[in-house]
Amino acid sequence: MSFYAARQPILNKDKTLFAYELLFRNSLENIFPNINDDQATAKLIEGLQFNLGLETLTKNSLAFINFTQHSLFEGYPFLLPNDKVVVEILETATPSKKLLNACIELKKKKYTIALDDYEHSKVWQHFFPYIDIIKLDYSLTSETQFQEILKAIAPFPNIKLLAEKIETYEEYQHAVDLGCEYFQGYFFSRPEVIRSISFSPAQISIIKLMAEINKATPDMNLVTSLFEEEVSLSFKLLRHLQSPLFKRRKDVDTIKQAVVILGNKELKRFISILFTAQFSKGKPQELTVMSLARARFCESMAENNMLKGIETSAFLIGLLSLIDALVDADIKELMDKLPLGPDIKNAIVERQGNSANLLHLCEMFEKGEWQQLDDYCQEIKIDPRKTAELYTLSIQWATERLESM
Repeated sequence: MSFYAARQPILNKDKTLFAYELLFRNSLENIFPNINDDQATAKLIEGLQFNLGLETLTKNSLAFINFTQHSLFEGYPFLLPNDKVVVEILETATPSKKLLNACIELKKKKYTIALDDYEHSKVWQHFFPYIDIIKLDYSLTSETQFQEILKAIAPFPNIKLLAEKIETYEEYQHAVDLGCEYFQGYFFSRPEVIRSISFSPAQISIIKLMAEINKATPDMNLVTSLFEEEVSLSFKLLRHLQSPLFKRRKDVDTIKQAVVILGNKELKRFISILFTAQFSKGKPQELTVMSLARARFCESMAENNMLKGIETSAFLIGLLSLIDALVDADIKELMDKLPLGPDIKNAIVERQGNSANLLHLCEMFEKGEWQQLDDYCQEIKIDPRKTAELYTLSIQWATERLESM
């Protein structure tokens, strides 16, 4: 049974990572599940203890975790290490003597405490000696309220401000000018759902094949042996070679013969298709078609000299650009696990380089953003009509290839 959590980075002024806010999820759908806050806090703590663990989710950074009033009274924060978490008191908590005593107890045990979505009220000033961070919600807080909060916390230099729900650069700059130390919001990064990743033996074999076939001079004996070690892959290779796509008249008797007949370029395509098929089990077929279509489109654009400098890697970049959706995992973590060159990883993860232009085009086709597509083609100086033709042919190619598998 999988345990899921969403995380969103919290950054310092220099936009380096300070912490992650962790939020409970009950599936890979990145929305809050239909349970109450108390249940969400309990399930998140349980999951951190027995499943993913803080190390997997936060990579040695602090974890901001929401605690309800009830969970604070029950002592839930003490189940987690004080040097790894920030106890975030939800805005639904009512300031009371009991809650104040809970905060005092947390400080005695050296926990860091934050007030979430803070709306100023004088009664909260009794808590200020024990509060380390106040989170300001930029979607709710007015300029007058900002100034009121600044005045109230002035006698408490221990309190740092965190600006959350930052959507624009202007809001970020305003928060800096206001004196905020930490920043969080979609302007920097949307929450990502994390799940632990493990590969099956067949998937590992395909990863090894991809690593070898994408070398400048692949060892075809090694490629042959990798196919021979995995019966299911051998079967698919032979079946692929006998498909109507190749119009062959003679039978193929050995794996080595099949590898030689296909040749490097077609073998690279075939292994990439195998990769997509293996990693898309349980996913809608349309997602697989989309991955293959992106691959063929990128390759076709390179073949037609629409963009320069991407000839060898175009197909693979298009194919892997949806790998996070295929296996429900963080794209950077996946790229770190795959034996790929930095240019490929930068195009997919960072969207840098000429290949990234192709991925932007793919996304515009998929979303039907025709005006943006036309404008973008003009911006990067390519023919929009030819581009559309190649994309249409790529969809057809992807469908045929998937059917042949």
